[in-house]
Amino acid sequence: MAHATAAVIATDDRRRRGDLDETIDALADQLAGTDDDTERAVLTERLVLAALPLADSVALRYHGRGIETEDLVQVARTALVKAVRRYRPGAGAGFAAYACPTISGEVKRWFRDQGWAVRPPRRIQELRAGLVVEEERLRHALRREPLDQEMAHVLAVTAAEVAEARACSAGYHASSLDALTAAGTSLADHVLVEPGHAGAYEVRDALRRSIACLSERQRLVLHLRFVEELTQGEIGERIGVSQMQVSRILRAILDRLRADLRDDDLAADESAA
Repeated sequence: MAHATAAVIATDDRRRRGDLDETIDALADQLAGTDDDTERAVLTERLVLAALPLADSVALRYHGRGIETEDLVQVARTALVKAVRRYRPGAGAGFAAYACPTISGEVKRWFRDQGWAVRPPRRIQELRAGLVVEEERLRHALRREPLDQEMAHVLAVTAAEVAEARACSAGYHASSLDALTAAGTSLADHVLVEPGHAGAYEVRDALRRSIACLSERQRLVLHLRFVEELTQGEIGERIGVSQMQVSRILRAILDRLRADLRDDDLAADESAA
């Protein structure tokens, strides 16, 4: 029964797609056959609106690859307008056959030019694109995850270059230093800076004075987390609160300490001036 239902759905989808292709092909033919500017404008708008599902379907193929879906749809629809203006009936198998590669190409160029928070060299970008395609093909052929050496052989590059192409995927996203980790601290708390000895003493003294101003429970939570290195759940059990409350307490403490250190730096700068 399930197979029969799926077959009916697939048949309906194909029928709808065929009807859509016929509609947009007819509009494209009408557009090509008129020289009246007013009629051309009307037909162009009708063709673009009729073909929007086609553009959106191409955009959604790239969903989840690091760029917002709204941006992908916007790029695809802009490419659709270009395809409408450039298409000439009789040049291929129909408007959809012409427009899909045009739209897909524009979306891929958008990924190449705009999709990187930190842009790697073009050679690595192109290698990464090939890696994604060939890795999926080998995964199905081998029925396991392909090794870097196997990917290197297929792509005619070295294993080191394959590893570099994999690593460059991180360039699509930039993580905020203020983003909280599972421990309730921020990424900035784990960035190590090598100050001079005098600067380290000043920071330690300012931190000591700031901690002394915390409540007894706040100092206990701070000690349990960063001295005894307990998890938030373990701290919650120790002091009788939930893990979420411990997270909020830690966040408040760290915000307070940062603010105190920042104020101390400002006061030092003003005295130096």
